[in-house]
Amino acid sequence: MQPLLLSHFTATSCIGRGRAPLLAALRGQRGGLRPCDFDGADLSTWTGSVAGVDDEMLRADLRAYDCRNNRLAQLGLRQDGFGQAVAHVMARVGRRRIGVFLGTSTSGILQTELAYRRRDPVTGALPPDFHYASTHNPYSVSDFVRRHFGLEGPAMAVSSACSSSAKVFASARRMMQAGLIDAAIVGGVDSLCLTTLCGFHSLGLLSAHPCRPFDAARDGISIGEAAAFILLERAPDSLEAGAVLLLGVGESSDAYHMSSPHPQGLGARLAMQQALDGAHLQAAQIDYINLHGTATPGNDAAEGMAVAALFGDGATPCSSTKGATGHTLGAAGALEAVISALALQQGLMPAGVNTEHVDPALGVHYLLENREQRVKTVLSNSFGFGGTNCSLVFGRADQDPAS
Repeated sequence: MQPLLLSHFTATSCIGRGRAPLLAALRGQRGGLRPCDFDGADLSTWTGSVAGVDDEMLRADLRAYDCRNNRLAQLGLRQDGFGQAVAHVMARVGRRRIGVFLGTSTSGILQTELAYRRRDPVTGALPPDFHYASTHNPYSVSDFVRRHFGLEGPAMAVSSACSSSAKVFASARRMMQAGLIDAAIVGGVDSLCLTTLCGFHSLGLLSAHPCRPFDAARDGISIGEAAAFILLERAPDSLEAGAVLLLGVGESSDAYHMSSPHPQGLGARLAMQQALDGAHLQAAQIDYINLHGTATPGNDAAEGMAVAALFGDGATPCSSTKGATGHTLGAAGALEAVISALALQQGLMPAGVNTEHVDPALGVHYLLENREQRVKTVLSNSFGFGGTNCSLVFGRADQDPAS
C-alpha cells in the first residue's frame, strides 16, 4: 500500500492528557488504574477514568451533543495543538477534502442510562431533553467532531467492538485511494458507562485487580476510557526526520464465537500477515509489537499463539499497554496507534505495567522493563468481539525498513 503520514496526533487517557504526560507515564512505567468509583457501579474492579470529563462544557452551538463521550472527545481535541493542525490542513485542501473516521463502542450510551432513570412514572416515556441521535448513536462522536471543526467531507463511525478505532485507518485509506479526500481525522473515543462495566462483569471478565496482560496469573480486564485522534494525510515527497507513516493495514473476521477469539488465533494471524504484506515487510523486520493483550486467559492465549506462529517463539519484543491505561474498548486501537507513534519517535519499547510473571505457555518476548533503542517499525494489534481483527504497521519515514 502507499504509505500515509501521521502528520499530527494526540491522546487523552487515565495516564494523562496529551502526548507529554502519556510519554512520561510510559517512561516511568506508571499506570492510571484506580478502584472503581463510577456512579452506580458497585463492582470490585479497577477502572481507568479521565479526570475532568464531567467539568468539560461543550460549545453553545453543540449542546445537543452533550454526553460524557463527546465531552471526552472535546477534551482530547484540545490537547497538543490538534485543532490548529486541522485548521492548517483545512486551509490547504479545503473543508470538503477532509474526512472524519472515528471508532467507538460505547458512544453516548451513558446518556441513555441517565435518561432511563428519569422516565415518566406513568407512561414510561423518556424525558423530552434526551436526544438519541446526537448522544447515544454511534455516529454522534463523528458528527460532533465534524461540526466542531466545520468540516464538510465524508464522515462515519466504526463500531466493531475493540477493533473499532484501528479499522478507521483502513476506512480512511480506502477513501484516499478512491480520490474522495486528501486528509482524514481518524481516531476513537470511548467512555465509561454502566452497560460496559456491568456487561463485562456479567461475562466474568472483570479483574478484581489492576489487569495483568500475559501474566501467568491474569484473570480479566480493567476497563478504561480514552480519546485519541490522528491527522492522516498522503505522504509528501519530502518528510521531516522522525515522521511516522502508516505502512500496512490488515483486517480479518474469525466468525468463530460471539465473544471469544478463535482458540488458535487464526483470525489474528491473518490480520497481522495482511498488514505485513501491505507494508512489504517480513515478520523479522518488525522491531516491536503492541499487543492487544486484554489480560483475559483466552484472549491472551489466542494472541500469543498467533504471534508465536508468525514471528517465532520469543523472537520479537512485545507488550500490552493496557496494564497502564486499562482496556479502552473502541478507543484502544487509536490510543495504541499514538503509543506506537511515540515508540517510533522516542525510541521506546514500553514495558507491560502490572505484569510480573509472564506466562511461559504464551511463547512471546514480553517486556517487563522498558527498552530504549532505535525503533523503525511497530505492529499494533486490535481484536474485537466476534473476531473483528485489525493490525496496523507503522514505521519511521527516515528509515528504510528493508535495511
